[in-house]
Amino acid sequence: MGNSVWNEKRRFIWLLTLLLVTAFLATSGISYKVAHDSLSQQVEQNTLPLTSDNIYSEIQQDLLRPIFISSLMAQDTFVRDWTLAREQDPDKLVRYLKEIQERYGTVTSFFVSEASRNYYHSSGILKKIQDTNPQDAWYFRVRSLPESEPYEINIDADTADRSKTTVFVNYKVFDFEGRFIGVTGVGLAVEKVKALIELYQQRYNRVVYFCDREGDITLSGPGYRGQASLQHTYGLDKLATRILTSPSGNFSYEREGKTVYLNSRLVPEFKWFLIVEQEESQGEQELLNTFWGNMGLSLVVTLGILLIANMTLGRYQRRLEHMASTDKLTGTANRQVFEEYFDQALLQAKANSSALSILLLDIDHFKQINDTHGHSMGDLVLKTVASLIQDTLLDDEILCRWGGEEFLLLTHQDMVQASERAELLRERIANRRLKVNGHDIDIRVSIGVAQFEYQESADNLIKRADIALYQAKDSGRDRVVLNHP
Repeated sequence: MGNSVWNEKRRFIWLLTLLLVTAFLATSGISYKVAHDSLSQQVEQNTLPLTSDNIYSEIQQDLLRPIFISSLMAQDTFVRDWTLAREQDPDKLVRYLKEIQERYGTVTSFFVSEASRNYYHSSGILKKIQDTNPQDAWYFRVRSLPESEPYEINIDADTADRSKTTVFVNYKVFDFEGRFIGVTGVGLAVEKVKALIELYQQRYNRVVYFCDREGDITLSGPGYRGQASLQHTYGLDKLATRILTSPSGNFSYEREGKTVYLNSRLVPEFKWFLIVEQEESQGEQELLNTFWGNMGLSLVVTLGILLIANMTLGRYQRRLEHMASTDKLTGTANRQVFEEYFDQALLQAKANSSALSILLLDIDHFKQINDTHGHSMGDLVLKTVASLIQDTLLDDEILCRWGGEEFLLLTHQDMVQASERAELLRERIANRRLKVNGHDIDIRVSIGVAQFEYQESADNLIKRADIALYQAKDSGRDRVVLNHP
């Protein structure tokens, strides 16, 4: 009888396959080919990571030049000799700064002496740096940088003209014996840097912006539509941690119903992240809409076929599926079904960085129950425990009979929630009494709990829960033990 049913089902499966392939080819083949070819061409000609590499190369030429200039100034023998000579004839240094500014086209050039705290500018001595002035906090911040960081880049108001915002490269200066003697550097107008970003956007038809390692947006062009930080921008808020903890990466998120593709990479000299975005094109969306429309037509045909198959197989097919997927005695999932669900849950947890835990339960003294009251009573205890657990299951959880008297519960909860859940189950089962020939049977369980760690194998996760279960058994049973990695 069983072979006959399976053979009939096999015939219907072949018929379903043939009809599905025919419907797919008839209704979606041509449109799918057009969509596929168009998308392939889009990927080949406008690959986002390649665009990001090109922009990064241009940044190397356009924006890293001020760092090189500031480094040369910090190593300049004239600057150090003049400072060590007690800053005699300030006009010499002013002329030097003016020449740097004119030669390299910067909006400002400066030197601050540690000895005198004078702020030398290409236009003269502007002021004395004071530790009580909030506008001078940048100097003391740079002075306290570790040896591994000889410079910093910051955006601030220009000391020579407070109405202008400037991108400063502040470079520490040391004498010939390695003693700190001041800070020098140059500045670029923010408007000029934004113009460069806008040029990149026009050239590559992408949105370009920068953020620092805290996620705050430092520079952006007119195409940027987010907030002042990644963490406060819808869609990017979920990616912020991954972007800021990886030197480079490719991501995507949804914005206003459209997919936005994003490439990020750290510019180590600036200690900023270069972020390049590309929104799905209208033409691509139209092709995909056509494709999914044809797929919808195929779905209608498929539903008709499934209806015929359902009428033919009916109750027998459902019964076979139930028998193949559940434990006959307890009605819980069998190991084959559980392992398939477990694999999917692990992939989902890895992809979404979401919590996943397992509870491994073992009925205490089960052999004694069988030996004292018989196997029929043992079966009743198994069914009772399974029923008590199943009554508490959430929609995305699954319970499996793992062994003779062992059950495994998979839950999308973290360690704290799973441990609380395990304790509640233990108490629920302990409070249940079975009467046999006037005698009460206490049901007790020991539970081991483990939470999935990223990149951990399924076998290792189960092994850790099993270790926790054995610890619960060894420490007296009727308790919950957690296995922390």
